Amino acid sequence: MALPHLPHPHWPPGLPHHLTLPQTSLVYNAEVSARRFPDKPFILYYGTPLSFAAFYDQVERLAGYLQTVCAVAEGDRVLLYLQNSPQWVIGYYAILRANAVVVPVNPMNKAQELAHLVQDSGARVAIVAQDLLSPLMPLLQPGNGAATGALSHVLVGTYSDYLNPNHIDFPLPDWLLAPCDVPSAPGVHAWWQALQADYRPSPHTRGPDDLCVLPYTSGTTGKPKGCMHTHRSVAATAVGGMVWFGRTQDAVLLSVLPFFHVTGMASGMNGPLYVGATIVLMSRWDRALAARLIERHRVTNWQAISTMVVDFLAQPGIEQMDLSSLQGIRGGGAAMPEAVAKRLRTLTGLDYVEGYGMSETMAATHINPPHRPKPQCLGIPVFDVDARLIDPQTLQRVSAGEIGEIVVHAPQVMQGYWRNEAATRDAFIELDGQRFLRTGDLAWVDDEGYFFMVDRLKRMVNASGFKVWPAEVEALLYRHPAIHEVCVIGARDPRRGETVKALVVCRPSYRGLLSEEDIIRWAHDEMAAYKVPRIVEFVDELPKSGSGKILWRELQEAQDRQDRAHSPTQEGDSP
Repeated sequence: MALPHLPHPHWPPGLPHHLTLPQTSLVYNAEVSARRFPDKPFILYYGTPLSFAAFYDQVERLAGYLQTVCAVAEGDRVLLYLQNSPQWVIGYYAILRANAVVVPVNPMNKAQELAHLVQDSGARVAIVAQDLLSPLMPLLQPGNGAATGALSHVLVGTYSDYLNPNHIDFPLPDWLLAPCDVPSAPGVHAWWQALQADYRPSPHTRGPDDLCVLPYTSGTTGKPKGCMHTHRSVAATAVGGMVWFGRTQDAVLLSVLPFFHVTGMASGMNGPLYVGATIVLMSRWDRALAARLIERHRVTNWQAISTMVVDFLAQPGIEQMDLSSLQGIRGGGAAMPEAVAKRLRTLTGLDYVEGYGMSETMAATHINPPHRPKPQCLGIPVFDVDARLIDPQTLQRVSAGEIGEIVVHAPQVMQGYWRNEAATRDAFIELDGQRFLRTGDLAWVDDEGYFFMVDRLKRMVNASGFKVWPAEVEALLYRHPAIHEVCVIGARDPRRGETVKALVVCRPSYRGLLSEEDIIRWAHDEMAAYKVPRIVEFVDELPKSGSGKILWRELQEAQDRQDRAHSPTQEGDSP
């Protein structure tokens, strides 16, 4: 097993083990690329180009407006609440250029979640898209934001403003083409009016160790917490990802992962801007449009989560699309089922290269070597990452081959949780004089130093004393030709304590043609008896987060409520 700080036996050829990071803020990357490649498209938005020079000019003008009109001061937090769009990228860098801090917001968030983000971050200003303005308006109280935890200013953009009909030769959804309809109200500002005002910002003063972005955790264990990332920690994954995969200024990346999530932010936006590459944007996932955009713009690289790839491969006629420009496909979030990876390889000739990271680490700490990936594998620790496995109870290193919790010491690790010292203390431990982040993820390492996920620390089914890891059962179930998507959870069982339950989305061609018992009988031939789902439930769809991950905890909590409602015993009693 490869040890920390020693060369990995399968490290990508030609790459250094240490990566020197820029001693600048992220804003400098935007300025440099604008000077190097002024007329080259940075963004292609459904065919409409935005050059690097035009992009940076709009960043400057918007930053000036934020400072002059919205009174954004150094270190202020500003909400960014849009779908992927040119405005998202411009807004992100304008906030940073104004010496402020970005608070990226999941566009699926509603009023209650927004209220928590405004209150917790202390933001007084938000940049929002027209289609998302309604749930934000109750939080707008011009002039009172600082005192009440409300917003003083809201700057509103419209997606269609960056769509030129002369560049579009395929149908787009109506919501994307909606014209500008910004309400006239105190504290509400239209995007184009802000740009046309042509204010210029004060000098940029932020450096690598200043706070840069505050992504909030998903909130699966309570209210979302803000992860404090500096310009340096954000640069670690932005630069590292481009170097790991050999991306240059001539790469064309399909940026479909949401930018509010750290994976899309690092690899779909910040990294390409650093090297001067072109990004092809989609505001919402659409498998048919994705195939058209890959074909039209000769996309070379695509980062997608496994659920996206499953959907992409399931579309009719995909075999007739020209995907020959693709040179690499990578992803993470959940293990790619082996059967799906094989179909992808057959179609494109490419391996799906998986990685691992989290909001607290600004995306990847582990990635598979591109020249030697392993399936359903987290990969190996990347540049300057010390990753270890510990016993969650004793906090001691586990022996080779044993399962343990992943802990990491790395330049991309957050400083801590915003205004939450208790949560920060719980998240870190000290080993050998270094500060390590506890990930809460269980894994094991093979004899070549590759990390393999077992599951979340608290996601386990204990069936008659046997530990069943849902991710493993899901991977096996994906081999069934009828299964489109699946999520495995635990259900209460009076005899076994817990039993395995599978929620299954069938492929359209199989719907109505097989029963739950058919799946169970098939599973008995594919896995150990204690892993076999005793309960199978067909569903039309599975709930997903804004980043496309299946919300297994939401399904588990619903099952727990159902079990309690039907249990003859009191809560906490033995069944």
